[in-house]
Amino acid sequence: MDTPSGEGIFHVPVAHPSDCSPDGRPDGMTIFWRGQRAIGHVLTHQGQVTRAAVGHIDAAFLPRVDEEARRARVPGLTASVVICTRDRHDELARCLASLPEQSLRPREVIVVDNASRDGRTREVALAAGVTYVREDRPGLDFARNTGARTASSEIVAYTDDDVLLHPRWLERLVAAFDEPSIAAVTGLVLPAELATEAQRHFETYWGFGQGYLRRDFEPARFINRGSAVFPAWDIGAGASMAFRRAVFDEVGLFDERLDVGQAGCSGDSEYWYRLLAHGHRCRYAPDSIAFHFHRRTIEGLAGQIYAYMRGHTAALMVQYERTGIVANRARALRWMPAWYARRLALRLVGRRRIEDRFLGREVAGYVAGLRFYQRHRRSVRRASRSFGEGMR
Repeated sequence: MDTPSGEGIFHVPVAHPSDCSPDGRPDGMTIFWRGQRAIGHVLTHQGQVTRAAVGHIDAAFLPRVDEEARRARVPGLTASVVICTRDRHDELARCLASLPEQSLRPREVIVVDNASRDGRTREVALAAGVTYVREDRPGLDFARNTGARTASSEIVAYTDDDVLLHPRWLERLVAAFDEPSIAAVTGLVLPAELATEAQRHFETYWGFGQGYLRRDFEPARFINRGSAVFPAWDIGAGASMAFRRAVFDEVGLFDERLDVGQAGCSGDSEYWYRLLAHGHRCRYAPDSIAFHFHRRTIEGLAGQIYAYMRGHTAALMVQYERTGIVANRARALRWMPAWYARRLALRLVGRRRIEDRFLGREVAGYVAGLRFYQRHRRSVRRASRSFGEGMR
């Protein structure tokens, strides 16, 4: 199956739905496979099932997966792969090593060095024979935009340096652009290892995976949300995403106030949100698979959760700023404070939940996100420029 076998990860081939029973699984994550496609998983800790995604696997599901595999075709679109990185040359080398095995070879692989402090990132990129570009402004969305400007293919695919790629990752990601209306595609992101308490907690209560069924996100569904914010974060993860290069010209580039190095995260989900607001479709394609190395320490995870909530809150305000849809502002300024107040109240009366282990960091990140946006709301919005303007 050409899958990483990190600590705490177990791969099981499936011939019959009964092979996916959660019972008796070892501690960690058991991933069930039908051929080269992951179809479900079970998370177990201290002999107890903590999460399971197998309810969809039945006698009708398996033949459908087999038929989709038989009908799969190598796409006729060219693809560039962009990897944004900073001071993680070892992780970058590991990620780059998984690219030569791709069933669809990218036209080009572009490493965007986002202000690394020494020359080792450049050395790793050049040793791998890929295109190396330096972006001196710290911030993941600065780097993503530099990658988009550099790419020459019809499809621009992004992954992260702390990821390993299944051999069919790019093929299946690009193949999902089978209709002109599909502007963005994301893939399934599974853990590469569950070796530490922090990694287990993240995968159980946060995680990147969005299930094992293909989903299309339609503009009509976006429009008809009423007073609720469309949950663009459900579309996928920035560790495995691709776009038609043409949409950068129409919709603009990533908002450089967001994501790692700036607000903290949500540059990807804000862009999917923007695409839907402009009438484009997004697709989640779980047959495109990547494996992510989660933070190994509790301290690292706490910082990540702080950054997630900081970025999420700032992104809500950016979405309101760009679209005028008031549900975004209402979520940031009314719904989220009420949600945190309820959770804090439960904790005060002794009803503690493991899901709330990092509640203090969540609240701190939320407040920091509002402050960040307030400081940057009048800054020049480079991402709102067209792709063509960015080239001039």
